[in-house]
Amino acid sequence: MGPQSTPDLSTAPSPLSLSTVAVVGLGTMGTGIAEVLARAGREVIGIDTDEAAARHAVTTLEAATARAVQRERITERERQDILARFRTFTDLQAAADADLVIEVVPEDYELKRQVFAGLDAVVRPDTILATGTNALSVTRLAADSQRPERVLGVHFFNPAPAMKLVEVVSSVLTAPAAVAAVTDLAHDLGKDPIAVGDRPGFVADGLLFGYLNQAAAMYESKYATREDIDAAMRLGCGLPMGPLALLDLIGVDTARTVLEAMYAESQDRLHAPAPILGQLAEAGLTGRKAGRGFYTYDAPGSGTAVPDAESPVAADELAGGRTVTGVGVAGSGTMASGIAEVFAKAGFKVVLAARSLEKAEKAKARIAKSLGRSVDKGRMSAEARDTALAAITPAGSLDAFADVDLAVEAVAEDLAVKQELFTTLDKVCKPGAVLATTTSSLPVVACARATSRPEDVVGMHFFNPAPAMKLVEVVRTVLTADDVHATVRAVCAKVRKHPVDCGDRAGFIVNALLFPYLNNAIKMVEEHYATLDDIDAAMKLGGGYPMGPFELLDVVGLDVSLAIEKVLHAEFRDPGLAPAPLLEHLVAAGCLGRKTGRGFREYARR
Repeated sequence: MGPQSTPDLSTAPSPLSLSTVAVVGLGTMGTGIAEVLARAGREVIGIDTDEAAARHAVTTLEAATARAVQRERITERERQDILARFRTFTDLQAAADADLVIEVVPEDYELKRQVFAGLDAVVRPDTILATGTNALSVTRLAADSQRPERVLGVHFFNPAPAMKLVEVVSSVLTAPAAVAAVTDLAHDLGKDPIAVGDRPGFVADGLLFGYLNQAAAMYESKYATREDIDAAMRLGCGLPMGPLALLDLIGVDTARTVLEAMYAESQDRLHAPAPILGQLAEAGLTGRKAGRGFYTYDAPGSGTAVPDAESPVAADELAGGRTVTGVGVAGSGTMASGIAEVFAKAGFKVVLAARSLEKAEKAKARIAKSLGRSVDKGRMSAEARDTALAAITPAGSLDAFADVDLAVEAVAEDLAVKQELFTTLDKVCKPGAVLATTTSSLPVVACARATSRPEDVVGMHFFNPAPAMKLVEVVRTVLTADDVHATVRAVCAKVRKHPVDCGDRAGFIVNALLFPYLNNAIKMVEEHYATLDDIDAAMKLGGGYPMGPFELLDVVGLDVSLAIEKVLHAEFRDPGLAPAPLLEHLVAAGCLGRKTGRGFREYARR
């Protein structure tokens, strides 16, 4: 075909209404995309060389629409119309009349290239060709096609009917009109599209897979169990799934492919696939689809995990522990008062010590307000509130800790301050008392060494706000006694918190996985790859995160975030962990987040 007959998509308006869409590859994702399109009134041509896959796609759509009728979301007539709009074929020739073709075949470049070559010979000159890849080069696929200006990426998230995010990926060759047409389609489908450039992982997976990789490496190093890693990220960050369970859902082999592509571009060690991913993939242990990955499932394709050799053995949390009835909490800030409230509500006698009696009494007043809100919301009775408040004794000196069985410090995140406090606790507390630090980033052993009884010292990292957050990271040093560890786990159970065990290294579990992810989000903005709003939207809509990374950074505080990043970088010496310069510049300028009215965004001052 000569150049005169090729439409100029670079200047034309949206080339088509995209009323007929072909989906090539009817696996889980392709079937989900076909359902979304058919429900939105598009004529859908499903193409798969495997007749069984095509039949399964039809069966899946029939079942999904039947459930929708049962739930009164659509009528039976609407269901029949949807089913009539979805036709399946085994030959690419069926795409001849499509306005848009979306390929979602397996992540193999040669396979995708062959699909695009076949489509080039079949479709109209103005038909837009979209790849569903999240790891391979859209630009390379476009360059190898006959009309690169009509090739782009359209990345749906699984399950496609439920997930709102769609990343629309343009290469340097893509015509703006093609991008506009696909973006308009995404809006018509009820999705939230964001425009991104061509690089492995795009926005959501570009941030997500680095985090998943670090979690796999953490598990491989035997730093923490798979159950504790997953529980820590669910309970500490509010994520819908833990990282290792998510890797099993995505597919260990798929994750490895994405990471290989990311590392090839970035050369960032954080993207170099953890060896365990290769070992599992080579063994065929690719996750849920194989019935085994990081976890074992009751059948291939099932999401129900079953016990295996790595499953934790149920044990009596109190075995070998020390008796705790009285608890001392040192500090007067939000965290100290929150922790004191947690212990008082659980029936412990609490001494709340601050630098002055006045500060301690103000902290108790803060607890009274918090408990009052719980009563107002019907979460506790007025009698229970009064009992909890009566259990708290404010004090202006650590001398009041003489009889406590457990002392918990929640003072400023400054090692010198904490060491001085532990020296005092060593003198004041009775023999056998457990001494705990709530540090989130400092070495617990450095606090232990400030005492004459380092075996009694342990980390108890509560999360803010302590009354609401269920997680406690229990941090053992190389010197912590077994019965001290047992005592703290038993106490966590009594205050209805979920303990996870970890060793004494920077970031423990949650911060060691969370802050590199936040740092990488900042780097995306520095590189002008995506905007704050698009990145936040991508992680909330595509990853199910309760907050986007920049929302979270502004809540945590940019100064706090920078301090944690520096600790992680100093501990692990990985160049990829070096704090993003933009974060350092904002902190230097006094833009610390919500608390100062300005961080990555501006906030109305209270």
